[in-house]
Amino acid sequence: MYEHDVVVVGAGGAGLRAAIAADEAGADVAIVSKLHPVRSHTGAAEGGINAALRDADSWEDHAYDTMKGSDYLGDAPAIETLCQNSPYEVIQLEHWGMAFSREDDGRVSQRPFGGLSFPRTTYAGAETGHHLLHTMYEQVVKRGIEVYDEWHVLDLAVTDEERPEDRHCHGVVGYDVATGEVSGFKARDGVILATGGPGQAFDHTTNAVSCTGDGQAMAYRAGVPLEDMEFIQFHPTTLPSTGVLISEGVRGEGGILYNKDGERFMFEHGYANNDGELASRDVVSRAELTEVNEGRGIEDEYVHLDMRHLGEERILDRLENILHLAEDFEGADGLEEPMPVKPGQHYAMGGIETDENGETCVGGLYAAGECACASVHGANRLGGNALPELIVFGKRAGYHAAGKEMEPAEIETGQRGEFERATVDSPVELGEPGSLGDAVADGGAVAAGGSADADSVIDTTVETARQRIDELLNSDGIHHSEVRADVQETMTAKVNVFREEDGLKEALREIRQAREEYENVAVSDPSQTFNTDLLQTIETRNLLDLAEAITVGALARDEFRGAHWRAEHQERKDDEWLKHTLLSWNDGSPELWFRPVILEGEEKTYEPKTRSY
Repeated sequence: MYEHDVVVVGAGGAGLRAAIAADEAGADVAIVSKLHPVRSHTGAAEGGINAALRDADSWEDHAYDTMKGSDYLGDAPAIETLCQNSPYEVIQLEHWGMAFSREDDGRVSQRPFGGLSFPRTTYAGAETGHHLLHTMYEQVVKRGIEVYDEWHVLDLAVTDEERPEDRHCHGVVGYDVATGEVSGFKARDGVILATGGPGQAFDHTTNAVSCTGDGQAMAYRAGVPLEDMEFIQFHPTTLPSTGVLISEGVRGEGGILYNKDGERFMFEHGYANNDGELASRDVVSRAELTEVNEGRGIEDEYVHLDMRHLGEERILDRLENILHLAEDFEGADGLEEPMPVKPGQHYAMGGIETDENGETCVGGLYAAGECACASVHGANRLGGNALPELIVFGKRAGYHAAGKEMEPAEIETGQRGEFERATVDSPVELGEPGSLGDAVADGGAVAAGGSADADSVIDTTVETARQRIDELLNSDGIHHSEVRADVQETMTAKVNVFREEDGLKEALREIRQAREEYENVAVSDPSQTFNTDLLQTIETRNLLDLAEAITVGALARDEFRGAHWRAEHQERKDDEWLKHTLLSWNDGSPELWFRPVILEGEEKTYEPKTRSY
């Protein structure tokens, strides 16, 4: 067993920042990651980091833009915490040596991004996430923080009290990819999940193959509610053949979207008469798909993004990476021709319910970054708001887990207003999702009696994980890829930008059928070392749980808000739906409930208004 004060699971932007903060607070901290830190998916972030740095800008304006972008489903205290702290964190990155793009006078450059009332997006060319990762990894190395890279975390070691609020997380169980060792990691003070999103639940996604929502699924099964999972962001500019992201920075610099008739449709068809291509991402994605569905798309699949008019010098200075991506994956020379783009799954606004310090309802368990939901993004995330979330809330989680007090959180997990129980009125009941077999059902859930000491809880969880691995390696059955492909196709076809009730019900049935099929999976590779087949089989189980959670939330929310579009409900219903959806594991039978949105901030109350751009 390995032992530290704080164990951070995941080594992307949120995980690295959490580890640095915990180290600053005096904790013995370690990072456990299935990838080497600089291979984390944060490195694929291209656009930038929103921060109110200029005299003409303010955190209050940033907060208003974020609340409006969220379609009034973000919680004001969390949004204001993000916007107040982002400038300081950007300056801290600059002091650590992050290579931001700069103006001629030496100031950090800022560009316009969708949904912003001021050009406040700082950036490093079109490789902002890459520079962010390397800058913070340097700090991790400098501080001597221990990194267990290529250790795949399988389960949380959590006690088994009936109420999740009475449980405690004592550590995690990891699998060493290089040796096959299964071992416990004891966390004396806290475990911080920073494992990213569930993008691989969809087959057309900007997310890396490693983005399987592991932390969300483990926390869910340990009793922590998942919040607002129905809100999935589809980025409007991805390459059709691969899902590779084309940065919003292209549109921020002045890139233009055209349909097959050469029309600048964002303006000419009235989708966003004021902001055009720089409307919020959900607005632009729906506009593009509407053009395709109404016969004005190119090859009935995509539209064109043109940046030729920006000039070679400006493109090479600020967007050179985009040229390489378009050429390598689509054979398009962005200096000479427009690039094909279409919407693709990009980001999960929902996740593990946390407060502003990253705390969950399970003692000793924290979450930060895309896997978490402090409710900053609500129904739609603004471009440039993901990276500041990583560094602001990663830092807060790291400090708090290590026992260092920051300013008090405005809200407490599980106590943010009265909640109400709910059911989904549909032929597909929210009851049993389909058995996954005893060994699977136990994995990742509560591990041992509440009276047991930490070592016993961890040892029990380790033994359960070993038994599950032995079972997968020594049985015959179907390959996990068949199950995963079915789920991905279902999610992309029926839980995409445009959602219909019948399609959502069919999706839920198909996901539950896939869960039954998963009972019969087996691993074809019998080796104990570098067994990616085994690990992907385990990841597929996580994707099943999260695909179901996304679909259940989407079926329940019968309104049109932000990224969640329902064919049968073409209006935002503030009188009914100014509330968050939460889903609890409940021994494998999802239980849906709600709590109110918090629109009262530090100095003002945000009044829902018509959202237009």
